[in-house]
Amino acid sequence: MSNATLAAEIEAYSQWRNQLAESITAYRQWLGREDLNDAQRDLRLQQLLDRLAEDKLHVAFVAEFSRGKSELINAIFLSDLKQRLLPSTAGRTTMCPTELLYDANRPPLIELLPIETRTTNATVSEYKNYPEEWTVLPIDVNAPESVTEAMQEVCRVKAVSPEEAMRYGLYDPEHPDASLNLNDDGTVSIPAWRHAVINFPHPFLKQGLVVYDTPGLNAIGVEPELTFNLLPNAHAVLFVLSADAGVTKSDIEVWRSHIQPRGKSRGRLVALNKIDGLWDELKTEAQINAEIEAQVKSCADLLGIEPNQVYPVSAQKGLLAKITGDERLLERSRLLALERALSEELIPSKQAIVRDQTATELIDLLSTTEALLRARERNVEEQLTELKGLQGKNQDVVEHIMQKIAQDKEAFERGLQRFQALRSVFSQQSIKLFAHIGQDVLKKEVRTVREAMETSRFTTGIRAAMTSFFVRLNEHLDAAMAQVEEINRMMEAMYAKLNAEHGIQLITIPPFSMLKYRKEMARLESTYNRHFNTLLNLLTTEQHTLTRRFFETLAKRVIEVFETANREAENWLKSIMSPMETQVREHQMQLRRRLESVKRIHKAADTLQDRIQELEQAQREIQRQLRELAQVQRQIERSLEGGSDEALQRAA
Repeated sequence: MSNATLAAEIEAYSQWRNQLAESITAYRQWLGREDLNDAQRDLRLQQLLDRLAEDKLHVAFVAEFSRGKSELINAIFLSDLKQRLLPSTAGRTTMCPTELLYDANRPPLIELLPIETRTTNATVSEYKNYPEEWTVLPIDVNAPESVTEAMQEVCRVKAVSPEEAMRYGLYDPEHPDASLNLNDDGTVSIPAWRHAVINFPHPFLKQGLVVYDTPGLNAIGVEPELTFNLLPNAHAVLFVLSADAGVTKSDIEVWRSHIQPRGKSRGRLVALNKIDGLWDELKTEAQINAEIEAQVKSCADLLGIEPNQVYPVSAQKGLLAKITGDERLLERSRLLALERALSEELIPSKQAIVRDQTATELIDLLSTTEALLRARERNVEEQLTELKGLQGKNQDVVEHIMQKIAQDKEAFERGLQRFQALRSVFSQQSIKLFAHIGQDVLKKEVRTVREAMETSRFTTGIRAAMTSFFVRLNEHLDAAMAQVEEINRMMEAMYAKLNAEHGIQLITIPPFSMLKYRKEMARLESTYNRHFNTLLNLLTTEQHTLTRRFFETLAKRVIEVFETANREAENWLKSIMSPMETQVREHQMQLRRRLESVKRIHKAADTLQDRIQELEQAQREIQRQLRELAQVQRQIERSLEGGSDEALQRAA
């Protein structure tokens, strides 16, 4: 008894990714054997393989306390352990954001970041670069008691003064329910840890699954990385409600502010947990189901979604059913329906992203390889036509042909001077492009906002600085797009000129747009505004500290976006210049070979037939390479599509 459907989907995705990597590796090896590779092409292929090797499936579970979220993770992903990996008993739920993953280069362990680090502006991602800041607990996977004991540490709380809790952003004395958070001695119980990372060798995790356990609004509100990075970028987010609590005000706030799909966003599911609390032996099954469906409709109405997007489930009974092999109980828990929905949301959307990214790069690499072979084929055909035309001709005709080739070579070398000038202009245009999206300009903009935040204690001043920040970022992206269009026009003109004068093959310049970066800036600005437009006119010290922490996280995310733009712009520039450079070198080499060939024939007529035979052999070799390249391309197409019969037919 296991979650066979979800396991099969994740396994199939892992196999698809491995098969795709094998196809790319085969292409790379074939290029090496045929002496068709170069440093730039090899680097791009290695980057593709690295990206596939590091690919992860990110699933985030979000809920307020006592919704059964940890138990749901145990039931869906970890039931084969025959025990609870994540604590889920009353009062012992995970208190800090927790990452569950597996890194084969590290032993099984739990890493815990102390809650005291919240007083700094440094993000959790930054702290991951400093292992000494984390408390590390080893895990003995062969000793269940050891695992259970170590996991309990994730739930540890500590009692601190209200003032200290306020510094961490975990207590607000102005909140209507503030008194409920106070202990009898006037202290406040807070999580002992800010973040936990569990490295555990589970089969799902080994295949690249990463599960985030996020404890509700209290964590999301003070950990900006969850707001700006983790939740928006998770491939699936499961929002967990509880049938015994219904939809509370804080549930609605978490949903609307952090999870609710906007636009065509996929992978956002709602689970209504603890439906076993509605199982009443004095009611018929039909009455129980009607009550569950009424709860589902009520939750859907409050969240503003369709009832079929809410999945009623009993995580506890589902876990018990899987451990004991009780199929009837598993069916009644409705866990399998949620698993099917999760797999249908998670795997196809993630696979489509990886497929599109990989296909774009591979199509460009394959087309440049084919263009190189076609250029060689045309040159060989031209030489064969030329040399066969010399059969039976006297030396004067051979000398005339030799002079003609020499003139073509000289004309091409004069064209090379223009090509070198183009390279210089191309380099200057590239520098202008990076001037708009480079790290120097970004650091300057971030520094300007930091200084404004230091000097202003009012939300109006901070809001004005942030508004100006996003305006300037978008201006830089617009200027970069204008530069991209200028480079496009220049390269199209140069390709056309080389084609007309020397037969250099035209290529379709791959598109490059700043739209997705503009969209990400709009999302970040919207997220920032949603969280800070409600602040008081005068910021308290705690609010100012939280504002600074959110800005530092926002700035880090903006830097990541611009780094991606830099990297993709650099790859785009290489993809439009590299084919031209390759063809120019090839054309120059072929002209040199033609001239040397005719010179030898001019000196010794008996070498003519030998040279024709050499070229015919070269022609056959190139035709073989083109056939094998087509086979490589078909294999890559099959791998991209997953190897289905329909995909094979499309590839053919």
